[in-house]
Amino acid sequence: MRNVIALRNGEPQLQVEDAWQLVRDDSSALPAGALILPLQTWLARQAMQPEGRDGLWLGPDDDVEPLRPLLVQVPLIAVDFPSFRDGRGYSQAYLLRTRLGWQGELRAIGDVLRDQLSHMRQCGFDSFAIREDKSAEDALKGLAGMSVLYGRSVIEPRPLFRRR
Repeated sequence: MRNVIALRNGEPQLQVEDAWQLVRDDSSALPAGALILPLQTWLARQAMQPEGRDGLWLGPDDDVEPLRPLLVQVPLIAVDFPSFRDGRGYSQAYLLRTRLGWQGELRAIGDVLRDQLSHMRQCGFDSFAIREDKSAEDALKGLAGMSVLYGRSVIEPRPLFRRR
């Protein structure tokens, strides 16, 4: 993947090399290397190779709760945003981080734009695949975000009135 921004030690940086390949369809011939597979393909492959190290791609309709016992096997979860207007990925990320306690790399993919990055970070995303037609260098500025957050988030679970 190109145009990937990753948080390393809390600092955003442009990832020059990214070994992950996103597989968007359920084709039978998978390429070699580090793959991010759709949920159904990933589940089928896990049944055959439980020690596999493939990443998991979640669509907006995929439920994260049934994945609880399988999460120890996943090095990366990519949450798809098919449109910038579709916010279901924020909820999936928040549930993965808070309720399920998942600590691996959580990547936003799809229609990911600069204006969303600060909010995605608050929900627990730590890498972002910026749309190919947008500048990743410019998108880095979107992670500066807001100086004060009123509500709670994955990064700061205490609301503002509890932080005073």
